[in-house]
Amino acid sequence: MKIVKRFLAIISLLLIVFAAGCSTSKSSTTKNSSSATSTAKARSLDAIKKSGTIKIGVFSDKKPFGYVDDKGKYQGYDVYFANRLAKDLGVKVKYVSVDPASRVEYLTSAKVDIILANFTVTDERAKQVDFALPYMKVALGVVSPSNQLISDVDALEGKTLIVGKGTTAETYFEKHYPKVNLLKFDQYSEAYQALLDGRGDALSTDNTEVLAWALENKGYEVGIISLGDTDTIAPAVQKGNTELLDWINDEIKSLGDENFFHEDYDKTLAPVYGDAANADDLVVESGKVD
Repeated sequence: MKIVKRFLAIISLLLIVFAAGCSTSKSSTTKNSSSATSTAKARSLDAIKKSGTIKIGVFSDKKPFGYVDDKGKYQGYDVYFANRLAKDLGVKVKYVSVDPASRVEYLTSAKVDIILANFTVTDERAKQVDFALPYMKVALGVVSPSNQLISDVDALEGKTLIVGKGTTAETYFEKHYPKVNLLKFDQYSEAYQALLDGRGDALSTDNTEVLAWALENKGYEVGIISLGDTDTIAPAVQKGNTELLDWINDEIKSLGDENFFHEDYDKTLAPVYGDAANADDLVVESGKVD
């Protein structure tokens, strides 16, 4: 009887060890598989030239920076810049629509070569992607209905603020104003519709964006024009894609010699802002922030 019990104990132990081994193997396989799908090698500058096409991630619903017009064509401040990059590189451009939260992932997975989607430079993001020289400067702004205008950030406590997922607005309010209730959306079009529907008391994103939106939507005002630090907007490439990064930086410096970004502003932003904004307050030439 003792022999039988000892035999059964050994069998049980072997089964436990075998199960643990399978679990570890499965976990390792899953981990490796996940890693393989999340990271892909970026294309070199030469590979992009040989293909004849550069893939650039832009917004499709953030007017006047990146949006699709009534004819299905990409337009906006970022797009105007992207078109020039492709032209000077001697290739065609393929636009890939991104939302705020997917910008990093689209670079790490090599779905795009460059992100030009109002991408604010932050220390956290710089750990995941490589930023080129800036071409714009911004701060956060808050837009709300004119008849219930939010002009003081403390007035947002206990209220619902609409933000985009993966944005600097989301990060800023979570860190500095935890008592503000955040209603988050993937797409800017969804976020603004929520404000129009009254699902939130206000909306926050870059001040350049809320100003443009308020000018085109009567009954809404930017009560808080500048919140937090002044940040910069820059192109981004996959981490370690130094060759493409250096080319973009050289291009930005060269474009500064012809005041390209002021031209870009005049073509895409001035018709929207009118006298409500000044190009010198927003535009960065040659990557040099005043």
